[in-house]
Amino acid sequence: MIDKPGGVPGEDNSVMNIIIRSGVAVAVLAALAGCTAGQHMANVTDDGSERVTVGTVQKAITVGMPAGQVAETLGSPNIVTNDEQNRETWIYDKIATDVVYSESSGGVGGLIFGGSGGGVGLGSAGSGATRTSQRTLTVVIHFDDTSRVRDFAYHTSRF
Repeated sequence: MIDKPGGVPGEDNSVMNIIIRSGVAVAVLAALAGCTAGQHMANVTDDGSERVTVGTVQKAITVGMPAGQVAETLGSPNIVTNDEQNRETWIYDKIATDVVYSESSGGVGGLIFGGSGGGVGLGSAGSGATRTSQRTLTVVIHFDDTSRVRDFAYHTSRF
């Protein structure tokens, strides 16, 4: 071991040792950031358990089904109205917006060699992109005089 002026006796203060320690610190920070990002993803992930889809409508709704069973399957409708013969019509109108954002940035050199911007002329760079899309689903269910499904229709779009 070489002791340098101002160093702690018996401690290796070589430049290589400082770089290795800085590298380990950056690796630990990166691992912690990865765990945090995974936790954020888990917090905002939709499991879809209560989602009304075209597949749900096609599979579960049948002509002759009682109104109560429709409500159990699809939930409460957005609109309830009556036709000219005073029979109920239920309308489900669902809209979903999906936003995906991706960002990357550099600048590890600044962390290792001295603050933001880097003490050795190293800077940082970044880039990102966002994509937004919307989905709609409209389901119209007509009931007969006995509150059973007379017919139904649906429309879906994505833009």
